[in-house]
Amino acid sequence: MLTDRQRHLAAELLWDAERSGTPVAPLVDAFPGIDAEDAYEIQLINIRRQCAAGATVTGHKVGLSSPVMQQMMGVDEPDYGHLLDAMELHQDRPVPLTRYCAPRIEVEVGFVLGDDLPGEECEVADVLAATERVVPALELIDSRISDWRIALPDTIADNASSAGYVIGDGRDPRELDLKAIDAALRDDTRQLAAGRSDAVLGDPARSVAWLARTVARFGVPLEKGHLVLPGSCTRAVDVTAGATFTAEFTGLGSVSLSFI
Repeated sequence: MLTDRQRHLAAELLWDAERSGTPVAPLVDAFPGIDAEDAYEIQLINIRRQCAAGATVTGHKVGLSSPVMQQMMGVDEPDYGHLLDAMELHQDRPVPLTRYCAPRIEVEVGFVLGDDLPGEECEVADVLAATERVVPALELIDSRISDWRIALPDTIADNASSAGYVIGDGRDPRELDLKAIDAALRDDTRQLAAGRSDAVLGDPARSVAWLARTVARFGVPLEKGHLVLPGSCTRAVDVTAGATFTAEFTGLGSVSLSFI
């Protein structure tokens, strides 16, 4: 467990790294004893700082939602981060890579909420009832920790490695089997990764329900209009300048993002 001063020092390191584009050494090395509780508090320090400067929370993302990633990190549940309006990307606007340290792209089935979700009692049925539409999504992840040498507290403190997102139009979730959406990621020449939506806790709606219950303990609601990214259907892929990445989902459509 860290002191309040240490938490603020760690938050300042990540803040500076994001703005300079120069990653820092792992926090677990610089702050021995840092745990998940410290890391969430560090994350919130920087989220509050961004909101004080005019940013708006537009949703949340879930990380470590696959058994493989949980095993690699030595944990038995996912983690989460915040999505901000400044992170929103657009299919018709190429993204400059100079904004980021070491970006990667992930394929997700996003949930746009048409109603507030309940908190600690939230279940899958509540998620389906409150979701206005599910959308094809690409999440841009980035690590302000050097060379992606992250332990669990590093990625949590670093806002679950969030960096950006783009979504397509989507459909009513009741029109789809959310556990059986095939997804593939392509660049301009070839398929790079493939997976299925049940890679996310067996059902991406289950991931959203987990998130609602978890953030409620911190007094954070999942509100109407918010976007929830429940976790990736595929492995993450390194981003390269000049490439266009397209995620295609059976029954859900596609979404693309280009980089310069």
